Amino acid sequence: MDTKPTASAQSRRKTRLFMIGAFLVAATAFVVISAGGINKNLVYYWTPTDLHAAGDKAYGATIRLGGMVAPKSVRGRTGTSGLEFDVKDATGIVHVKSSGVPPQMFRENIGVVVEGTMTRSGYFQCNRLMVSHNNEYRAPKSGHKMSKDELQKLMRTTEGLKD
Repeated sequence: MDTKPTASAQSRRKTRLFMIGAFLVAATAFVVISAGGINKNLVYYWTPTDLHAAGDKAYGATIRLGGMVAPKSVRGRTGTSGLEFDVKDATGIVHVKSSGVPPQMFRENIGVVVEGTMTRSGYFQCNRLMVSHNNEYRAPKSGHKMSKDELQKLMRTTEGLKD
């Protein structure tokens, strides 16, 4: 009698070994990702109220802070860097310090998202500043003359922009 396995038995054995190997690779990858501190790579999006409510959890974590630039809070804007301002929402205000160059559209009363960390000194250290803006553009109708009020409204939307 021949004790050699048949071709179909060998094929099933190879398939079974392949499945066991694939499972082991997937399990190993899961353990590496879980133990590798994936939480350190997460970025949380918070408002100033959320940031104050978080307490000690806010310190050291990478956070995207969203809100409006508070009126009359922008300081140190000499054209290049070293910008300070306050971000506010309905009930909270956070002081922000940024060392980067602000976007051209940056100004008071505009929505911003700043990415960085909250410091123990009581301010938010920003390493990335993004401006929220409306992407809607409507060209004036052909032959439409702008009234003085419409022209002033248009000029207010470009306040703070340089040629």
